[in-house]
Amino acid sequence: MTRAVARRLAMGGLLVLAVLVTGALRLPRDQPPWRETLYVFGTLVEIEIRGEDPAVAQAATAEVGRMLQQMHDDWHAWRPGMLGDLNTAIAEGRTFDVDPALAEVLRQGRALSCASGGLFEPAIGGLIALWGFHADTPPHGAPPTPADIAALRDRAPRMSDLDIDGTRITSCNPAVQLDLGGFAKGAALDMAAAALAAQGIQNAVLNAGGDVNVMGAHGARPWRVAIRDPFAWGAVAAVSLQPGEVLFTSGNYERYFDHDGQRFAHILDPRSGAPVSDIVSVSVLDTNGARADAAATALSVAGRDDWPRVARDMGVVSVMMIADDGEIMLSPAMAARLDRLGDTRPVRVVALPDPRPLDCAAP
Repeated sequence: MTRAVARRLAMGGLLVLAVLVTGALRLPRDQPPWRETLYVFGTLVEIEIRGEDPAVAQAATAEVGRMLQQMHDDWHAWRPGMLGDLNTAIAEGRTFDVDPALAEVLRQGRALSCASGGLFEPAIGGLIALWGFHADTPPHGAPPTPADIAALRDRAPRMSDLDIDGTRITSCNPAVQLDLGGFAKGAALDMAAAALAAQGIQNAVLNAGGDVNVMGAHGARPWRVAIRDPFAWGAVAAVSLQPGEVLFTSGNYERYFDHDGQRFAHILDPRSGAPVSDIVSVSVLDTNGARADAAATALSVAGRDDWPRVARDMGVVSVMMIADDGEIMLSPAMAARLDRLGDTRPVRVVALPDPRPLDCAAP
C-alpha cells in the first residue's frame, strides 16, 4: 500500500470515526488498550480491546485478523477468489458450493434486497464493473453509453434470482453478478464481533474506515463518534454509541470520477443503472452492521422523498441523510441521539411510517 493510499484511507475514516477516544475511561497504566490495524475490504480496520491481558487480546485480534483476511479474499468482487468463481458458475448456469460464511452473507443480502424493494441490490455487479468501479483506483474517461447500461439493466439481475440450498448456490438468471461491497464491511464486522465474544472478549471497538461496531462497556461515558461533513473538512455531528450498537455511513464523496464537469459516484440505482447524485451521505445507527451498511446504500438510492418508507421496511429507525443542496434530514430517533457540531445548514426531522409486516427474512 502506497503512502498516498494510506493517507487517503486514514483521512477518509478520520472524521466519521475520530472521537472514539473521547468517552473512554482510562485503564490503569499497566493495562493499556490493545490495538491492531489491518488493511482489508479496501480500508483500514482498527480493533481496540480494553480490560484484557495483552496476550489474550493479541491472540483474539490475530484470530479475527485471519478471519477478516479470509473474508476479504473470498468475497472480493474483482480479484480471483470464491465470489469470482461463483459469478463464473452463475454466468455458465452451474451450481456452485461456497463456504458457510459466504452462504450466510448471501442469505442476508437476499433478505436485505427484498426488504429494500430492490434498492439495495448486490446482484448488479455487472453494472458496477461497467461503470469502472471494479478497481482499486477511481475510473477515468467517459461513462458507459446509455445503450450499454440498458443492456445490463434490462436483464434485471436480482438477489431473488438466487437459490441458496445450504451452501449450494444456483441462479435462474445468468445476468446475476454478485458484488457485496454495499454491505460486506457490515457483515464482516458483525462476524468479527461475534468471534471476539466467542473468545471471551467483552469490551472492544471495531472501526472499518469510520464504520464502527461497539462491544461491551467502555468506561463511565459512552464512546462518541463523529460523522464526516461531506462538503468540507470536519464533522457535521456526533453520536454516542451504546454497547452493541453500530454506525455505518454511505457517501458519494470518496469513490467517484469526474467527466465533462459532472461527477459520477459509485452508488448505483438498480432501476436506472446510473449513479445516485442528489444524496451525498447517509448514516444509519443500528444494532446490526449488515443491515445498517445495506440500509445506508438503499436510502441513498431511495432519495429524499422515499427514504422514510424504505427505512421502515428495512427495520432501521435512526437515520441521518445529507442531500446535495446541504439539507440534513433526520429520523426522530436519530434526532434524539445526535449532537450537531456547530453546523448551520437546514435540518428537517421526518417521521417514519408505521411498521408493516414484510415477507423478507430478517438478517
